[in-house]
Amino acid sequence: MRFLRQKTEKQTPVDGLLEGEEKEDLPEQPPPVEEKPKEVPVVNGGTAHGEPCIFPFLFQGTEYYDCTTDGRGDGRLWCATSYDYDQDKKWGFCETEEQAQQRLQAEEAEEQYQTVLRMLNATTRKTQKKELYEKLLKVAEKGHQKAMEKVAYAMLFGDYMNQNVTKAKEMFEKLAIEGSPKAQTALVYYTFGALGGNLVAHMILGYRYWGGVGVPQSCESALTHYRLVANQVASDVSLTGGSAVQRIRLLDEVENPGSTSGMLEEDLIQYYQFLAEKGDVQAQVGLGQLHLAWRTWSRTESSGDIIVVTVVIVVTFCQRFFSRYCILVIVNVFLPLSIQQRAYDYFTHAANAGNTHAMAFLGKMYSEGSEFLPQNNETALQYFKKASDLGNPVGQSGLGMAYLYGRGVPVNYELALKYFQKAAEQGWVDGQLQLGTMYYNGIGVKRDYKQALKFFNLASQAGHILAFYNLAQMHATGTGVMRSCHTAVELFKNVCERGRWSERLMTAYGSFKEGETDAALVQYLLLAEQGYEVAQSNVAFVLDQKGAKIFSENETYPRALLHWTRAAAQGYTVARIKLGDYHFYGYGTDVDYETAVIHYRLASEQQHSAQAMFNLGYMHEKGLGIKQDIHLAKRFYDMAAEASPDAQVPVFLALCKLGLIYTLQYLQDLNLKELISQVDLDQLLGPEWDLYLMTVIALLLGTVIAYRQRQHQIIVPPRPPAPAPAPPPRPPQEQSQAQAEPQGEGETQAQGAAQEEEEEEEEQQQQQQQ
Repeated sequence: MRFLRQKTEKQTPVDGLLEGEEKEDLPEQPPPVEEKPKEVPVVNGGTAHGEPCIFPFLFQGTEYYDCTTDGRGDGRLWCATSYDYDQDKKWGFCETEEQAQQRLQAEEAEEQYQTVLRMLNATTRKTQKKELYEKLLKVAEKGHQKAMEKVAYAMLFGDYMNQNVTKAKEMFEKLAIEGSPKAQTALVYYTFGALGGNLVAHMILGYRYWGGVGVPQSCESALTHYRLVANQVASDVSLTGGSAVQRIRLLDEVENPGSTSGMLEEDLIQYYQFLAEKGDVQAQVGLGQLHLAWRTWSRTESSGDIIVVTVVIVVTFCQRFFSRYCILVIVNVFLPLSIQQRAYDYFTHAANAGNTHAMAFLGKMYSEGSEFLPQNNETALQYFKKASDLGNPVGQSGLGMAYLYGRGVPVNYELALKYFQKAAEQGWVDGQLQLGTMYYNGIGVKRDYKQALKFFNLASQAGHILAFYNLAQMHATGTGVMRSCHTAVELFKNVCERGRWSERLMTAYGSFKEGETDAALVQYLLLAEQGYEVAQSNVAFVLDQKGAKIFSENETYPRALLHWTRAAAQGYTVARIKLGDYHFYGYGTDVDYETAVIHYRLASEQQHSAQAMFNLGYMHEKGLGIKQDIHLAKRFYDMAAEASPDAQVPVFLALCKLGLIYTLQYLQDLNLKELISQVDLDQLLGPEWDLYLMTVIALLLGTVIAYRQRQHQIIVPPRPPAPAPAPPPRPPQEQSQAQAEPQGEGETQAQGAAQEEEEEEEEQQQQQQQ
């Protein structure tokens, strides 16, 4: 009736129009929407199974008009079947039998996923991981989103599963529809992935805005994305500086097959273990820190996909054993718990032998704590103090941290500053970093941004991620320095590229070494999208070698050209030269000598590349894409020889060729061709002058051959005289007679020597006659 009454009220003014007024056509009103009665669910489980919900119902003094999750920690909807729940306690879940079955299946899948994930993180054996990924595939088939993500990535990269890009794409498309940020990132939906909080997507967008790849170039937008990722990376980094990133270039591996990749083989690690078991203190400390670093990584790493683990050994003594490596890699050897035990054992043996590094790292283990070794600030303080008293910078830095944060001792900024200064004076990176932090925040000292900048720069030279991060913050905000968006982006990019995803570089390299080129290419492609210059150059190299099967032959060179371009934009000299080569030969593009000259000139002027200088010399010599100029060609050839010793031989040959060309050009300028054509040798030397010339040449050649044969005749050297047998002992009387006649005996020896010389001369004469 209310609706009809409103309609009548609206019609009244229309019917009462004044005379002469035209009636307006009012728009037709949509039919009224009938209110559907609210569906009252029937509860499942609880204390009133099968009864309908009562709305509203009273719960803890509040009326509820719909199912709620309040009062539950598992997020399940429920309702009361009587008005006053607080009094009657009659309730049930708001779900049907089908929904309850789906929920139970989802809970079972989640439990299986967590079980498989724990087993993946607990093993490093490839065969076991393959079996576990087969189990993960079964969990993914039940619709578990995280399991599907891991399986899709495994199929995409060929990690522990057969590579199947088509199947991986189908799974990613399904996940993207469901709103998975990782799947959207894999399908190049970078913006959606970034909005979903995916750090890899943010990193990709940061690189694209920084380089203007597919979007307008914007330093500020790049800064926003890179800073967000860097904040997360920095929060995961411990004070040890994080893991190192091994940037292995496939091009260098092929061109220098004898060079090492910086990896230690398992037999070499066993050798160091042998030394440690024999009581070598330095080997014990080195292996102890290796295991400690592995334990730190395994605690923070959650993917479980990495076989090779890279850590930085920053103690000075590591150079005694590992020479220029100082980067240790351990492969498929220990489980995390046994690693902690071994690290503790190695450090304990070395510390008992008086090694200060071992004392300091034992303090570090007690300070951080673990499943194997509970945290104990008092014990950590004792080890730090012992090492510090003996002048060890690691112990001094640890003692400074204890006083700075009050770990086992009262907070004392003065003492913290004192110990950090001692560690920094010895070049220890942690001391430098903490000094910079204290000056930056004004902790215990007057705030001094110049001092903070100084110590952050020193710590960054040792490769500490937090130092790069702090410097990036200062340049981004203009704190203590002139604000520079470009510098801030480069520093934040450095931090981002040392996140956990950087270990994919070693996984891709391992796939390439095992002959799985397509799997390596896909992994490098993802890293290349994130802005890794090494990955970009490696993608271009694989495509350049035509070793990939996932792309057609027509796509290889254009795609390689794209990635050479991106790598060159980040300062890689070889990539810049490759761009010149591609435009010179027309690989993936049209032949363009002028563009080739531009790239060669950039590589020559900016990176002082000997190869680029040589190529410029050749193009000047031939006049390709540039004016022909023999003098400039010689100049570039000389510059190439000066820039690199390896260029001296090809430069010498090129200069010889250039000299010949210059001589011919000079003779041509003198018009000697006409002079030579006017000379008639038949008139000067006779009609058979060529026979005379050939005869003279043959005689000269025979003379030279005879002379060389005479010089190379084997002359038997004279035989040394055989030593005479020792005479038998003489009686005393004969000895006295011999002493009385020395002159006669000497004459006899002289005659014998003369006779031997005559015999030798006769033998030489006979040999010469022969």
